[in-house]
Amino acid sequence: MHHAAPTEGETATDPVCGMTVAVNADAITREHDGKTYYFCGEHCANNFMKAPQIFLEK
Repeated sequence: MHHAAPTEGETATDPVCGMTVAVNADAITREHDGKTYYFCGEHCANNFMKAPQIFLEK
């Protein structure tokens, strides 16, 4: 599976807190069901991984 390189200025929404985060090489990410999710910090990323279905149902 190939992931496209992020474009300059691309953003994503943190599925835990809803914050807009930059999509770049320094981004905090987690993989779930073959998709990459982006997070504002490790705290949100760790909470997501404990129960991703809760955050994806929003």
